[in-house]
Amino acid sequence: MDRQHFTQFAVYNRWANARLYQAAFALPDEAYRRNIGVFFGSLHGTLNHILVADRIWLKRLTGEGHAPSRLDTILFEDRRELAQARAAEDDRIIRIVDGYNDDALSEFFEYATTSGVPHRQLRSDVLRHVFNHQTHHRGQAHTCLSLVTGAEPPTLDLLAFQRGTPAPDLAALAAGGG
Repeated sequence: MDRQHFTQFAVYNRWANARLYQAAFALPDEAYRRNIGVFFGSLHGTLNHILVADRIWLKRLTGEGHAPSRLDTILFEDRRELAQARAAEDDRIIRIVDGYNDDALSEFFEYATTSGVPHRQLRSDVLRHVFNHQTHHRGQAHTCLSLVTGAEPPTLDLLAFQRGTPAPDLAALAAGGG
């Protein structure tokens, strides 16, 4: 397994999240929190869920960090606090992925689901799931943006990332500087 594949997805994840949050900050609070019928209700609920799932998986992978027990947990009501936590988690994902070598990615990994069911899978398969899950729910968040604004949201395509399309620094954006 090629570690660079996962490193690219970790950096892409940070890029896509920054672009998504930048669009979310442009919304009035009512639109940002409007329940539009996606699985986690609103853009706010969806963004919280992505962070919740990442924290659960990173806790399983590292044994460190806070992992909520429910997938619909609202970690932060304030979107700036949510964005700051997202930026920190994105950096953490990059560090964790960078810490794996190809041998570690090929090892089996044991964990339990939130309901306590044990599983054993290749670490690389778990990481594939983590990145696929993020993309799936970012797609829902992208739909939220389309529905509440009536405008085209920013592209989150991997090819746009690979072509060098810019993204803001999410930590600076969350701090009110961008």
